[in-house]
Amino acid sequence: QVQLVESGGGLVQAGGSLRLSCAASGRTFTNYVMGWFRQAPGKEREFVAAIMWSDGSTYYADFVKGRFFIFRDYAKNTVNLQMNSLKPEDTAVYFCAASNLGRPTPRLDDYDYWGQGTQVTVSS
Repeated sequence: QVQLVESGGGLVQAGGSLRLSCAASGRTFTNYVMGWFRQAPGKEREFVAAIMWSDGSTYYADFVKGRFFIFRDYAKNTVNLQMNSLKPEDTAVYFCAASNLGRPTPRLDDYDYWGQGTQVTVSS
């Protein structure tokens, strides 16, 4: 059974940094794409970043380019999201997701597995 468990959320001041981690288990993710999404109160869930587990190729939403970085840790079987220069508008629940599509994708419907989410709150 596939499990994705997020951690690392919390409260941070604007301009600060957080690192989110997604622990993946239950299968081999070699051909999977791992994504991060977020959902703010009253808004739809939106794509943040994705990475191919196999070759590390990445894909970012325009609003996080240059601030957020997604990377994988083979030894720990985790996918991490380093978030820098955080803004109050980054406040949301952040979700980890996995897709067997075989290429990075921003579409929610392409993802088969989801974690429970971790809250990130950025104060002004």
